[in-house]
Amino acid sequence: MVVLVALIPILMLGALLALGRYEELMLPEPKDDRLEPAALPTVTSSPAPAGTPAPSP
Repeated sequence: MVVLVALIPILMLGALLALGRYEELMLPEPKDDRLEPAALPTVTSSPAPAGTPAPSP
């Protein structure tokens, strides 16, 4: 009985690691060089926050 209690966590860990490797083989990550951004980010100046006093002339 003690052997069974000691082996169950080890077998569960082995199954979890095997499923992780299986997922990596079946669902590879996409290559970054094939993807390009939909639009390039543009740098714009943001307006002053609300409540800021107007500059004096």
